[in-house]
Amino acid sequence: MFTWNINPELITIGPFHFRWYGILFSLAFLASFSVMFWIFSKEKKNEDLLTKLFLYIFIAVVAGARLGHCLFYQPEYYLIHPLEILKVWKGGLASHGAAAGIIIALLVYARHTAGMSFFWAADRLCVVVPLAAALVRLGNFANSEILGVPTNVPWAVIFSRADQIPRHPVQLYEAITYLIVFIIMIILYRRQTGAIAGRLAGSMLTMLFSMRFILEFFKAGQSTLDPSMPITMGQLLSIPLVAFGIWLIVRKPGAPPQGH
Repeated sequence: MFTWNINPELITIGPFHFRWYGILFSLAFLASFSVMFWIFSKEKKNEDLLTKLFLYIFIAVVAGARLGHCLFYQPEYYLIHPLEILKVWKGGLASHGAAAGIIIALLVYARHTAGMSFFWAADRLCVVVPLAAALVRLGNFANSEILGVPTNVPWAVIFSRADQIPRHPVQLYEAITYLIVFIIMIILYRRQTGAIAGRLAGSMLTMLFSMRFILEFFKAGQSTLDPSMPITMGQLLSIPLVAFGIWLIVRKPGAPPQGH
């Protein structure tokens, strides 16, 4: 066991507060952009298309994650205080909302970008999504939030900013799991010649949200749609994404397979 008591703020310069979460959230976009730049260069795509894509994705992730948190987890509060939704700096982002936002952004991007299809963009973007998710979970760990259930395992962590109870470091479980999914996605991408469009995206959705469903059992105090339900809101929202991922993997479209 070890005690985690890091200050969520890395440094303060005048009125500006640089927090670990914000830094890791920003790093998630920078790292994802770097990998996507490699992908676009490898496939000889114009860099301007990537810049445009990431503008769409940045807006979609922030707006989707915020709306997802407000509408999925605390609708009774935010429907009464709608202006509070705009106060992103107070915290409260939901990965399922971000996923929905990304899907919508990809549809809009493909519709307004000549020569670009939804599935082509989705297959490439889904390679880097697990990397970004891993970095965000490290930010949650730095913030001492999304705490695990109490445990006495040797690697338990006491988040002293919250309480003095040894807990599963579930944020690290998720970060490590998502990094493994990222490595698998890189391997699948490199071997995907001839793959059916959408299959890469389906693989990522199935792996990532299946693991999210499992790891929810290690989290404490998670919201539920109804107190009598045996699963959390996070698990409930993961089910349609896993189902969509499986459909993308097994479907047999009439279009010819895509390759590099």
